[in-house]
Amino acid sequence: MDDATEVRVRGGYEEDLAALTEIYNAYVRDTPITFDTEPFTVDARRPWLRAHPDHGPHRLFVAEETGDGGRILGYATSSAFRPKAAYSTSVEVTVYCAPDAGGRGIGTLLYEALFKALGGEDVHRAYAGVTQPNEASVRLHTRFGFRPVGTYREVGRKFGRYYDVAWFEKELSDGDR
Repeated sequence: MDDATEVRVRGGYEEDLAALTEIYNAYVRDTPITFDTEPFTVDARRPWLRAHPDHGPHRLFVAEETGDGGRILGYATSSAFRPKAAYSTSVEVTVYCAPDAGGRGIGTLLYEALFKALGGEDVHRAYAGVTQPNEASVRLHTRFGFRPVGTYREVGRKFGRYYDVAWFEKELSDGDR
């Protein structure tokens, strides 16, 4: 992808599942950013996709190149923070970009669309867990008004070592949704 490539952000669909799975699996195989340790098949990832409809607080947005091919460059989601009912006004958000699409503003475009969509929903707080170190993710979340709220020390083990996860919180109110 070159810097001049035009990108559009839209809701995610079943037809995107193979590309989304491929992007996620790159992080599973090659990084500690996710604590999944085994790559997913497309069929195994389908329930995740279906948990993100085109309405409500749990959303999926994809960034794709415009023009021929329409390659998926990344995605952002808001998901249930915890399964208990009292947590229903909180979401956990995340962004994943294709390995060759980082540093191009794709994450920013995706979060802009996601937070705009959440503006009409009954969502009070957004949370993001960031495996450390990951300065690019920390910068992205800070730019969107997240503030650090704590760190789980050595909470996950992958590739033979332990990793910390820093947690960030964003208040969603009428003024910034």
